[in-house]
Amino acid sequence: MTTTGTMRQLDGGRGAVRVEDLYDTDIADLWSACTEPERLARWIAQVSGDLREGGTVEVLFTSTANGPLRIDTCEAPHHLLLTGEAGTDEETQIEAWLTAEGPKTRLVVEERGLPGDKLHFYGAGWQTHLEDLGRALSTDATAHPDGWSADEPATAWKERWTELTPEYQTAT
Repeated sequence: MTTTGTMRQLDGGRGAVRVEDLYDTDIADLWSACTEPERLARWIAQVSGDLREGGTVEVLFTSTANGPLRIDTCEAPHHLLLTGEAGTDEETQIEAWLTAEGPKTRLVVEERGLPGDKLHFYGAGWQTHLEDLGRALSTDATAHPDGWSADEPATAWKERWTELTPEYQTAT
């Protein structure tokens, strides 16, 4: 497993972060880990709400980011598109693509509409999330046994994010 991430500027001072990794699991299992609340809670977020295309869910990420996300596209087991806010009045989109590669599955996640001057924070965060996914898949358990809250990020997530942020800042 080697998570790779890139960042790019978009129009109007906004930007995008794209991360990807190849997981040692089939596409159905990875789709489940990316869409089912009990599996999402093992690596990225607590999720509740209307879990269907057109529905809105409330999320609390391991990073403490939280709020509503609208499910714009849900095409099992290949494509997911969510729209929300990134702590600003601007909309952001989180898009995920899953592709089978033999017995493994590649996951590509892109978040667009982010503040252009803060892309390194988001890049480090998304890489950490995908690494957490790898741990959750390999152990079939939570990557964050100590939990997290809206006030306090998951301990392991924060430590890895803190480690990666300077690397992403250098890359901007």
